[in-house]
Amino acid sequence: MTTSELPRRNPGASGRTYTPPEPQPGAPSRALRVRAASGWEKFMHRSETRQETET
Repeated sequence: MTTSELPRRNPGASGRTYTPPEPQPGAPSRALRVRAASGWEKFMHRSETRQETET
């Protein structure tokens, strides 16, 4: 018994593309949240180094 080879599928070949949902009015954008998170990490790092130098 021979099996015929199935056609190979390519991702995204259907023509549909993913579009991220629009944020709710007044909600921060993803870019703003990423920027805020990096700023918070810097702030926490600075506060840790200040505490070490004070003690």
